[in-house]
Amino acid sequence: MEVWDIVKIVMQILGGMGTFLVGMKILSENMTRLAHGKLEKMLNRTAKSRFAGVGIGTLMTILGQSSAFTTVMVVGLVNAGIMTLFQATAIIMGANIGTTLNAWVIALAGSDITALFLALAAVGVFITMFGKKERTKTVGNVIAAFGLIFVGLKMMSGALTFEAGSEAFETVKELLSVVQNPFLLLLIGVLITALVQSSTAVNAIIITMASLGIVIGGGGNAPLYIIIGSNIGTCVTALISSLGAGPNAKRAAVIHFLFNFFGAIIFMIVLVCWTGFADTVLAGIIPSDITVFGKVGLGPTLQIAIFHTLFNVVNTLLFLPFIKGFVWIAEHLVPAGKGKAEPKSDIIFGNLDERLMRSPSVALGYLYQQSGKMFSYAMDALDTAFHGFLAKDEEIAAKVAESNAELTEANKLAVSYLVKISTASLVTEDENTVSKLHYVLNDIMRIGELADNVTKYTRHYVEDELIFSEEFLEMIGAMYEKIKALYVRSLAAFLYKDRDSLREVDSLEDEIDKDRRVLVDKHIKRLNEGKCQPQNSSVFINLVGNLERAADHITYIAHSIE
Repeated sequence: MEVWDIVKIVMQILGGMGTFLVGMKILSENMTRLAHGKLEKMLNRTAKSRFAGVGIGTLMTILGQSSAFTTVMVVGLVNAGIMTLFQATAIIMGANIGTTLNAWVIALAGSDITALFLALAAVGVFITMFGKKERTKTVGNVIAAFGLIFVGLKMMSGALTFEAGSEAFETVKELLSVVQNPFLLLLIGVLITALVQSSTAVNAIIITMASLGIVIGGGGNAPLYIIIGSNIGTCVTALISSLGAGPNAKRAAVIHFLFNFFGAIIFMIVLVCWTGFADTVLAGIIPSDITVFGKVGLGPTLQIAIFHTLFNVVNTLLFLPFIKGFVWIAEHLVPAGKGKAEPKSDIIFGNLDERLMRSPSVALGYLYQQSGKMFSYAMDALDTAFHGFLAKDEEIAAKVAESNAELTEANKLAVSYLVKISTASLVTEDENTVSKLHYVLNDIMRIGELADNVTKYTRHYVEDELIFSEEFLEMIGAMYEKIKALYVRSLAAFLYKDRDSLREVDSLEDEIDKDRRVLVDKHIKRLNEGKCQPQNSSVFINLVGNLERAADHITYIAHSIE
């Protein structure tokens, strides 16, 4: 076999793998779009149930078509403080089960329905091109992605298809039978998976070889060692993702590694001691000459798929009762950092983790909820400023200024995060939310600025020795209480899309507008009657006007849900 022939085979395999991985990426992105909102709901149901966590991890991985998708998301959620390590561990276990579905799909690629799947690439493209609705186009992309996956598998299969007994066949067979050491085969699985960052791609290669009758490492358990190694290698993605993150995010990545590493140790001991495992247990479950969809001899490929499932299901059942133990080990391997100052923006937001971008709808949902915290923070500043005015306390100006500095930093972070989300492939609903959040963040900043204005009126109140009547102070206090009630209803409308609260918001806003007019009219009347100091007018009119403007911005935030 000439060198050029070997080069052509390698190039065709790489081309097939590239097509396969592109198909997987397109499938993952569009499945996530179809699952819009569902991932968020699932993550909110993790609670304390480890079984629910496993189920959610499995479903997330099926939807995302990648265990790396789920584990990196989990690292981001833990780093953002949304999820505990206990919850993360259960979801990671479920992710390992969910990814086994891909092996079954690949194993069936050698059946007589392959031609149908190859045609899906063209069908999906036509649907995407001529579909008018966004969801229809997304479905078309999913179908096309499935087609690309099978095109990639067919390319790899074609590169390795040789006539039995030919020089090419014997050369390939000889090369693959050289490595027979179980631990070296395991290491090969680890390294290749770490390199391509996809255990599914490695499984695809092994299953394709099995479907062509190409023996790896002398046969028997040899292919299974590579499969075990691929489960360890897939942890690299999460470990790399956790670099630069907080201790808990690193711990989540370590837990993913520990789960697969301990599982690999157990299965390696079994397989090394039981050399006939593949020929007895797996062949006993699925005979080598089994017929599937009109194709005879798919047994070896299905045996690899069932082993991959067996590996992850058995490990999950073994380790599920010991989740707290995994958390304990991870906490001791990755101690909490000391002496690190928390960024000012983190005081409000926690951490807007970019790992969540793997699911733009989840990232946007998280930012939406965190914007509610920013809203509350701005209202706290306004509350501090107003009560400082009533108490004639000039010192609160520094506190309000500090709050506004934190709001400014948080706003920069939020806007930057929004811009990154907007570059992702979003459904129309999410695109609208991104646009509305830009306005909401602007309204929140205006509330903070109005709080700062109130502190300036407090300074004039004290330094100019102004005197306000008890009637005014009571009326302005009553008006502010309505603003606080307005905020509560507005926050409920914003966070929970509560339209009943929206109606109450409009009613309260009308009352506040009326209060402002009454206050100004009475002030002008008192001025005309000589009962009020003229020098009070600037502070009086501006204070009432600023509070009414704050109410307007609070109302705008509530109406952003429309």
